[in-house]
Amino acid sequence: MRVAALLAGAAALLLAGCGGGGSAPAPAAQASAAPLSLQAQVGRKIFFDRSLSASGQMACASCHDPDHAYGPPNDLSVQLGGARLATAGTRAVPSLRYKEYTPAYADLLDNPDGISVPGPGGGLDWDGRAATLADQARFPLLAPHEMANASAAEVAAKLRKTAYTALFQQAFGADALADGNTAFRLATQALQAFQLEDPSFHPYDSKFDRYAANKTGGALTAAEVRGLKVFSDPDRGNCASCHYQGAGLNGSSALFTDFSYQAIGVPRNMAIPANQDPAFYDMGLCGPDRPDHTPQPAGAANAFCGMFKAPTLRNVARRTSFFHNGVMHSLEQVIRFYHTRDTRPELWYPTAGGVAKSKPDPGFPAYGLVSTQYTGGKVQKYDDLPPAYRANIDPQMPMDGRAPGSADPMSEADISDLTCFLKTLDDGYQPASAPASGACSD
Repeated sequence: MRVAALLAGAAALLLAGCGGGGSAPAPAAQASAAPLSLQAQVGRKIFFDRSLSASGQMACASCHDPDHAYGPPNDLSVQLGGARLATAGTRAVPSLRYKEYTPAYADLLDNPDGISVPGPGGGLDWDGRAATLADQARFPLLAPHEMANASAAEVAAKLRKTAYTALFQQAFGADALADGNTAFRLATQALQAFQLEDPSFHPYDSKFDRYAANKTGGALTAAEVRGLKVFSDPDRGNCASCHYQGAGLNGSSALFTDFSYQAIGVPRNMAIPANQDPAFYDMGLCGPDRPDHTPQPAGAANAFCGMFKAPTLRNVARRTSFFHNGVMHSLEQVIRFYHTRDTRPELWYPTAGGVAKSKPDPGFPAYGLVSTQYTGGKVQKYDDLPPAYRANIDPQMPMDGRAPGSADPMSEADISDLTCFLKTLDDGYQPASAPASGACSD
């Protein structure tokens, strides 16, 4: 009943955000600095077209909202789709920004930092199963919990009825819509062209970009400079070990991801209906959404299980759902999870066999996922990964396996400063609007 109520409320939120059938209006944020190619113009039409979904109420932009850095427009852990916009997904929606330099997945990909040894990296989606933006676009158009088309032919039939049919044919040829599979393939190519050409998908206009380019208005405050040091310090935040902040590719500014994969033991999110089944596990690289690393036989040793891609941290302060399962809903909570996963695991994972206190002690933190304090019992750490694969958990700082109750790797000042620095990665920075006072100004 709790899950049903959650989904009903979430459906209302999603419907409010979608605003009915037809084509979603393209916000002002979509304006391009240069004319788009014909293929990209078609892709733009498709991206905002709700009529291409089974419900008639979901477009690509419904989950990848340009006014929210092409991420979700709400704080739901997973979005709702399907024929009636009532089917929950299993993973949080990532942003579509800054994907233009993502390499195809490889089990041994060279790390851009030039120091780390090659390892799993690259690809799109949380498990890297899509090699290109065109490949990635196939999944939401056909997935039962998203746009829920039964086949490529069904998508093509809908494309033949749109107001931009002539534009599609102008871009791809008079017979472009005649064959269903061909039309579907060309539609995904158009979506890729739109994402590659339209500058709103890669604006590089954050405060950090001004700072990196030594532009006027890009000077970091003292707190932001300290936060950058925490970000890079291998003995404190160590964020740069996965979210590399060095020079980007092809002259771009930093992408704040090294495209790598880690298993960090994110807590199970029971708000996702699929997780109500105790036998279901989303294990990233080894399934269930990609089959090429599935343990054979089931339960066999597999070094890929539990690994998910490190996303870009650009616009991270604007997000309201975090990690592959959307289990956390604030940037502070995410940082504190990294900070205390090992030293205070009872704040993040359920406790079995303990006695719940009627009221937590005064010093019991309120920032964790667990609000109940227990006496005795055993913390069920890494509860969203089968025991056979917990050896895959990444031991890097600050999640280095230190004993519960031992010293945390960061101070409260470090956490505050790190938060300040991460806010400099938000796009659309205007120097004139920078605050003159506050926690990030000193």
